[in-house]
Amino acid sequence: MAKVVNLRTRRKQRDRDKAREETGAVTPATGETAAEAARRRAEAELASRRLEGHRRPDPKG
Repeated sequence: MAKVVNLRTRRKQRDRDKAREETGAVTPATGETAAEAARRRAEAELASRRLEGHRRPDPKG
């Protein structure tokens, strides 16, 4: 006798798998997660602001 299968569950799992594959194709070649990329951008912004804060004022103005 065949095993009973819930079609709704199978359909949802198929959709999840498809979305996971598409997401994998869109991820950057660096392999970093979105959280890692956000952290890297935040650190770069902080470093930029710190550097700008140490800039000497323009002597002409």
